[in-house]
Amino acid sequence: MAGQINTRLQELGLALPTPFISQANYIPYVQTGDLLFVAGQGPMRDGGPGSIGKVGGAISEDDAYEAARLTGLNLIAQANHACDGDLDRVVRCIRLFGLINAVPGFTNLLQVMNGASDLMVEVFGDRGRHARSTIGAVALPHDMTIEIDAIFSIA
Repeated sequence: MAGQINTRLQELGLALPTPFISQANYIPYVQTGDLLFVAGQGPMRDGGPGSIGKVGGAISEDDAYEAARLTGLNLIAQANHACDGDLDRVVRCIRLFGLINAVPGFTNLLQVMNGASDLMVEVFGDRGRHARSTIGAVALPHDMTIEIDAIFSIA
């Protein structure tokens, strides 16, 4: 049934942001066969970073979780663009890789990354369950709190 995922987004009260297009020398996603590789996304809101700073410093763990969730929404927005507006074409979220801008000694990275992981499952159900890796970073572009890339399987 067309529109299931869009209906699910509405039920969750979520609106997809406008996909971010970098001015750097890369493209936001690449499709090869049934695999969609989405370049690293940040917690973008209204064309700019929605969360700036280090987790365990200026950014609380709860706020970082929300930044990861927003970043996940940006990943879905890129997938939506790649699928010509039909997110029902997403067969599975295969993998997420997260970089978290954190102060030295902050080790609860997994809890922060759950913001994006939880969102994928809320939106796609079992098709949103994925493998993932999460690491802490000393710095991220524009001092964003988090950056995540993704691999999706699409029909």
